[in-house]
Amino acid sequence: MIVVTGASGFIGSCLVSRLNADRFYDIVVVDDFKGLSKHPSHERTGVNLAGKKFIAKVDRTDFPQWLRSNEDQVQFVFHIGARTDTTEFDIAVFDELNLHYTQELWNICAEYAIPLVYASSAATYGGGEHGYNDDHTIIPQLQPLNPYGESKNNFDIWALKQKNAPFFWAGLKFFNVYGPNEYHKSRMASVIFHAHRQIADGGGMKLFKSHRPDYANGGQMRDFVYVKDVVEVCMFLMHHRKDSGIYNLGSGRARSFLDLAHATFQAMDVLPVIDFIDTPADIRDKYQYFTEANMNKLKGIGYDKPFHSLEDGVQDYVKHYLLNGCRYF
Repeated sequence: MIVVTGASGFIGSCLVSRLNADRFYDIVVVDDFKGLSKHPSHERTGVNLAGKKFIAKVDRTDFPQWLRSNEDQVQFVFHIGARTDTTEFDIAVFDELNLHYTQELWNICAEYAIPLVYASSAATYGGGEHGYNDDHTIIPQLQPLNPYGESKNNFDIWALKQKNAPFFWAGLKFFNVYGPNEYHKSRMASVIFHAHRQIADGGGMKLFKSHRPDYANGGQMRDFVYVKDVVEVCMFLMHHRKDSGIYNLGSGRARSFLDLAHATFQAMDVLPVIDFIDTPADIRDKYQYFTEANMNKLKGIGYDKPFHSLEDGVQDYVKHYLLNGCRYF
């Protein structure tokens, strides 16, 4: 069996689809199903898993015990589930869900020799003072800008200190992932998702102003990576099962928000109309102005598939998903 946590969420549900495409159906999906069932109108409630093939659902609160009881049947664990809200500042929430819960899964996988891939984040890099290299020696020096990034970095630091580890493990520092199945993410959805809605509703879109003199409005740069590329890397690691460590997972090329905006307008066949608004005060001092994944480490262990360019990824996302509300099946 292959386990995917966060399976009804954005990246997790796309990974289940990708596994199905390669005829992996012996999948156990894990998520906060008890919590989601209390909110039947929530877009994640079963929708992202509709049409996908799996053999069991396990609530995240029950999963550690389930894993212990079924360890002899589990071949691989993808721990994609996490609390990802960068505007949440309750450290205890992140400690519980992103740090301690992941530590518990790590220890079980180590005890029973179950390979584990878990979601880290580019938010660990903070303002980029130490660059964006996935060198293990740099990780303890990183200074994330918010509790979400801190929780992810704290786990990375902890993992690197462990003498008892799964026989294969990988932490993936996701950069700015975009693509289908993020409809439920609200404020945390990608800029492309919000741009499409704004353009569809009013013909134009808004970007954050720059509050730094070294960046023009819209000139802030991020490494945008298409979710279809993310799940390809996951599939590679599932088969590779060696060279344990922490890896960047981005496109390897920073692009500006203006580039992203123009790509979205082009995909929608609409002339660009862009306004700039102040970055919200609650995230202004936590805002990353530049990220770019150094992808040499992943390529160095044999990953050689090309990543979508921003333009190609946005075209596919807008035309095949956003324009008709489709999900990745």
